[in-house]
Amino acid sequence: MRRILAAVALSALVTAGSPALAESTAGFIRVDQVGFAPSEAKRAYLMTTGPAAATPFTVVDHRGREVLRGRAGADLGRWNAKYGHVYAVDVSGLRAPGRYRIRTAASTSAEFRVAPAAQFAVPASKVVTFFGAQRDGADVIPGELGRKPSHLNDRRAAVYEWPVFTGPDTDQIKGGLTALGGTVDAEGGWFDAGDYLKFTHILAYVDTLLWAARRDAGPAVDPRLRAEAAHGLKWLDKMWDERSRTLYIQVGIGAGDAEGTFAGDHDVWRLPEADDGDTGQGRQFIRNRPVFRAAPPGEPISPNLAGRTAAAFALASQVEPDRYRAQRLLDKAASIYALARTENVGKLTTSLPWAFYPESVWRDDMELGGAEMALAAQRLEDPRAGEWLRQAAHWAGQYLEHEAGGDTLNLYDVSALGHADLVRALRAAGAGGLAVEESHLLGDLKAQLEIGAGRAAKDPFGAGAVYDGFDAVPHAFGLAATSRLYRAVSGDRAYDAFGTRQRNWTFGANAWGVSFMVGAGENFERCPHHQIANLKGRVDGRRPLAIGAVVNGPNSEDLFSDGLGEHFEEMKRCPGDGVDRYEEFTGRGSRYVDDVRSWQASEPADDFAAIALYALTLMSKDR
Repeated sequence: MRRILAAVALSALVTAGSPALAESTAGFIRVDQVGFAPSEAKRAYLMTTGPAAATPFTVVDHRGREVLRGRAGADLGRWNAKYGHVYAVDVSGLRAPGRYRIRTAASTSAEFRVAPAAQFAVPASKVVTFFGAQRDGADVIPGELGRKPSHLNDRRAAVYEWPVFTGPDTDQIKGGLTALGGTVDAEGGWFDAGDYLKFTHILAYVDTLLWAARRDAGPAVDPRLRAEAAHGLKWLDKMWDERSRTLYIQVGIGAGDAEGTFAGDHDVWRLPEADDGDTGQGRQFIRNRPVFRAAPPGEPISPNLAGRTAAAFALASQVEPDRYRAQRLLDKAASIYALARTENVGKLTTSLPWAFYPESVWRDDMELGGAEMALAAQRLEDPRAGEWLRQAAHWAGQYLEHEAGGDTLNLYDVSALGHADLVRALRAAGAGGLAVEESHLLGDLKAQLEIGAGRAAKDPFGAGAVYDGFDAVPHAFGLAATSRLYRAVSGDRAYDAFGTRQRNWTFGANAWGVSFMVGAGENFERCPHHQIANLKGRVDGRRPLAIGAVVNGPNSEDLFSDGLGEHFEEMKRCPGDGVDRYEEFTGRGSRYVDDVRSWQASEPADDFAAIALYALTLMSKDR
């Protein structure tokens, strides 16, 4: 009690006669609903319809006792036509562990915690639960969703030529599918998003981050993480046929054909276990899903695929305690990496259609794969370590020359992790005279953080991501992760507060006051565009069944201009009343809609969840 009273005395900034919010001024307090570590900078936001400079606020604990006083700080700018003011609310003086709310005369924030940084392992653990719910095949985890084995027909999936599409921005197939002959065991893995397709491009990125999280985790790591990462790697191993040197890239098709003679995954709303026995007309590719390969056997493959798939195997090798198994994992990484097409690359291979995942850079993937193989080889005293280090440095230099400067850590640019691990490999080898030096890599990590910091300086909520573009939430988590990667290899803490604010934004310190991770915080995404959660859940969204799912969050307002579309006949309407309760917060060219139909904003994806897991894992080690 004496410590609490002392905190009040030290922060008693409110004096008698202080101005309060005008009666005509409405406002909301937005705060990270997960919380803060004691030593972190702690900022919330007061968003108001009218001027509210120096508004008094108090902080109360979970018993309602006042523990801190202060005034709203600087006006950070206008959000939209209705909410013309956003004020900083600094509660950094709050250091005692506990549960708190911020109050003004007119509003009260959601609850948040102050606790040691290990608390961030809790939402990270929720993400591990989400991956368990995304499992496909025989090895499912029933969990709260009541999951059952699904797509066992994938064990003998027929291989097909790449389909032709009716246009560059559609997944509708022109004509039919042509079988190549032969089958592949593609059972297992994870569903990519709210649907049931599976992609090597996505899963390799996801598994890379899961293994990196397992390697870099502190003592609070979820013990299930290793098993989940191993589940993903088992499927990647199936997608790589070492004997024929063939990499398979996709299971299933998005849409059917233009003539309507067969359906694709996105044409049907159902539980996944129904597919194996679906004998409906035109459902042949729902029941027996096609598989596609990256290239003919033994032919070079797209370098983005080669680099990130090799990285996943090499990271698994780094944490594998058994030396023999670790060596085998590294050898698989080497075989895939050696098959990369690095001349006359052309359009990268990601998914069919490419428009699903339009990646355009690849040297970062080659840097990442080389760096992870070098680290694994150093651990195993494999003589190839020096050559892979040289290759990683070469591709890092090529990335800096040709591709740097436009993006930050996310599905389409993995250079931040590649740079950090290449620095570690260079230091371990004591290497010099290569294509890049440590200073080049540290400089680019800093430059990526500056991209986000530049955006954040112009945004009232300090967001470093782009509101009106896809992948705002994973970009924010990527910046949070990069702030800790940069600190780890440079010792520079200058971007710690910036990284913290990116995490704050994803967990509710945003205009909508929404946590974009299901089950994290007080007010989170309730109606995700996720078939299993929708069909198993309640229409009011009060019993979330996709715990740990991470959604896109705000997206371009233009994407919603034609409405949200019709409900599938089988789809449960969520929200039940159909009301968009976040409409008034549309701003900065962006909109967020919590509706099962709003795939643009509310669809979870594995890559979103993976970067959230990695960022939170790194932050859980903060002191």
